[in-house]
Amino acid sequence: MKAVIIDDEPLARSIVKEYLQSHPKIEVLQECNDGFEGVKAINQHAPDLIFLDIQMPKINGFEMLELIENPPNVIFTTAFEEFAIKAFETHAVDYLLKPFGKERFDKAIQKLLQTKSTSPQTQAVLETAAQSPTQSNRVVVKDGGKIKIIPLAQINYLEAADDYVKIFTNDGSFLKRKTMSYFEQFLQPEQFIRVHRSYIVNVQLITRIDPHEKDTQVVLLTTGARLPVSKAGYAKLREVLGI
Repeated sequence: MKAVIIDDEPLARSIVKEYLQSHPKIEVLQECNDGFEGVKAINQHAPDLIFLDIQMPKINGFEMLELIENPPNVIFTTAFEEFAIKAFETHAVDYLLKPFGKERFDKAIQKLLQTKSTSPQTQAVLETAAQSPTQSNRVVVKDGGKIKIIPLAQINYLEAADDYVKIFTNDGSFLKRKTMSYFEQFLQPEQFIRVHRSYIVNVQLITRIDPHEKDTQVVLLTTGARLPVSKAGYAKLREVLGI
């Protein structure tokens, strides 16, 4: 089993490597200091397993996982909030709460080998982790070979695009492998409104709402974008804007 260790603390990485000496079937291919290095290492080596810290500089462990098309098996090494730990337990993704000893480490390895935690379980943890205040003020995307952090205030609107959502900013548009329903729950409802099944708009950029065909409307943004508004979306806009 190929493994990658992703943790900004050298001591934590060395402890994992030391404990792995009694598990010869697991080979460490690379150590990474942060999530940026982690994404590159996973794309390069396609490991079966990663040991992942959550609280890291630049981007955290959850945000890093969101950038991976098919996340590998994950054992979290963390001192994260209690609510997230409960999520790990619920979705059968194991975690090691720092500081952890050899016995607890061995149990995590055995659990992994027995249950074979999979991508859908990892995705379930990401859905829960997105509710954390540390993740509620930005979106992390891949832009070609680069990683871009988009503050929510810089998002003009979002558009459904098959299995992705296209995020429009003044710097261009970026794809994120999420659903519109995910962003509808993730984004602040007083700032972002789903005005149509295919569009979520930043209400602070609205300059005008014009009538369209039948019971529909069109919203005009300061950027010049014109977006369709459904009957249900118009009702939401009127409630939030007080009109």
